Amino acid sequence: MLVKVFLESTKIITLVFVLMVLIEWLSVRFQDKLKRFLSLDKRWQIISASLLGTIPGCVDAFFVVSLYSHGLVGFGALAAVMLSTAGDEAFVMLATDPKMAITVFVVCMLLGIIGGYIADKIAQKLALPRDGVCQLNLHPEKNGGQHFFKERVYSHIIKQHLPKLFLWIFLTLLGVQLLMSRFDLAQILPRNRLFLIILAALIGIIPESGPHLIFITLYSQGLIPFSVLLVSTLSQDGHGLLPLISVSLKETAKVQIFTTVFSLLVGIILCILGI
Repeated sequence: MLVKVFLESTKIITLVFVLMVLIEWLSVRFQDKLKRFLSLDKRWQIISASLLGTIPGCVDAFFVVSLYSHGLVGFGALAAVMLSTAGDEAFVMLATDPKMAITVFVVCMLLGIIGGYIADKIAQKLALPRDGVCQLNLHPEKNGGQHFFKERVYSHIIKQHLPKLFLWIFLTLLGVQLLMSRFDLAQILPRNRLFLIILAALIGIIPESGPHLIFITLYSQGLIPFSVLLVSTLSQDGHGLLPLISVSLKETAKVQIFTTVFSLLVGIILCILGI
């Protein structure tokens, strides 16, 4: 079992690495254009933020957090990107089941737009004050491929992301295999759909890429419904909120409360509909 899980984890992390390098390069290449795109009229900020959130990884969420902390985008855009982003887990979904991944990305993008507009209206209605002033510098870039591979590929992807992500993948796959060898999860889990939806929303509060993998793995095994996977993806932010935590705990709490409650409501509606 250990050898099987290790080989499967290695296969997944290899595909993830290739995808991460590609997305990182695109983010660097079009960084300035992305920032200008996000600074458009408020009506388009939310749509733009949600679209960017569907891009795998945490870089684009960092863009929105940076612009929000400088007052260039509103609370709706911040909520939209956090709802639509799947963090590093997006790479795992693409590597394991591209069709499922695209479906999740599209649904989260649409719900991110809806949730973003609702969040913006709430912020206006309650006149929520903005706390904290950010001085973030999001990975300043120099020209040249050597700098990209040294700073972005080696220092950022290989040293910061891959080891932890591989460990999460390995432990998740191993844990599910052990549980499946001892319990009939196909009978146990579907009967507790509402509990799983609540659990998925609460685990999503953790500002870390990794815990969400349990729901990806269970869904790929046909052990949980789509609604649970969707709620987990909506609720969790990967590393996207980490820069905001360093700027203001109040702003972090506000967006976390909104995305968690919104995710729960979506999950309850889907549960009632039997999805």
